[in-house]
Amino acid sequence: MKTIKEMTIDVKHIATLTGHSGCVYAMDKGFSEHTIFTGGSDRFIALWNLETLQAEKFSAALPAPIYTICHIPEKNILLAGTTTGSIHILDLEKKEEIKILQHHQAPVFDIKYSLKTNCFYTAGGDGNFAVCDLDTLSLLKMKKLSQKKVRSIDFNDTTSEVAVALGDSNILIFDRHTLEYKKDFIAHQLAEKVVGANIVRYSPDGKFLLTGGRDAHLKIWKVGDYELVKSIPAHNWAIYDIVFNPDTTLFATASRDKTIKIWDAKTYQILRRIRKENFEAHTHSVNKLIWSTYHNYLVSVGDDKMVMIREVNRK
Repeated sequence: MKTIKEMTIDVKHIATLTGHSGCVYAMDKGFSEHTIFTGGSDRFIALWNLETLQAEKFSAALPAPIYTICHIPEKNILLAGTTTGSIHILDLEKKEEIKILQHHQAPVFDIKYSLKTNCFYTAGGDGNFAVCDLDTLSLLKMKKLSQKKVRSIDFNDTTSEVAVALGDSNILIFDRHTLEYKKDFIAHQLAEKVVGANIVRYSPDGKFLLTGGRDAHLKIWKVGDYELVKSIPAHNWAIYDIVFNPDTTLFATASRDKTIKIWDAKTYQILRRIRKENFEAHTHSVNKLIWSTYHNYLVSVGDDKMVMIREVNRK
């Protein structure tokens, strides 16, 4: 009988970076593996260096709080979605704003791009899902998906699908190239009442879709028929983000309950709880995560205005 050896990990707090004067909601990778962009309610976008643990000489001020940012290095542009529904496009070489899109009438919660379709995709609080051209930076298509919010977008490169999380609890699956509808299912419930789905994340091998919702459950769905594989009461409050580590053996979840949890990507067993009682940790909601290839740094931001960096290694 084959025995499975349990994985153990070591988590080391590297630094807590300060500079934002409000809640930090947005984060994306920077110019290199050791830089990241952050943005939030103070309306500023900052660039941090994970090597020097300092802010870089870069900042951008927007007229409204920032909920999401998307760095497109192939085009050398940075997109920022705000609470007013505007999407600000910054040319990083010229260091200036080159366009503002206003096709959403409510906050923009997520922006993702695909070089395979040469488009970027936006999720709005107005229930709309929009597709824009990466060359012209103009709107190509708008789809009304819900009377509630569209919260999160993710791509499956293996199946060429796009998954979208809705505030009415539905997950919708489309063909990435044609946007042809393929599947929808109710993902999250609380006391027999459907609640919002906040985050969708495909596993790196494209075989599973992970979702997190306001019910604080982490759910794993099998790609194809999208049957439920596992439902885990992962947190005490809503789950806001899910990220995999660079070698895809681990993933982390972030929650409104102020904690980050690290999981075995194969067994879905919890390996570490990062909370104030046992770590230097966030004191308020944890909103966004990035797992960098630079020293396996797991970077988190939250309502406490902090950017926290931890090194995570398997023992």
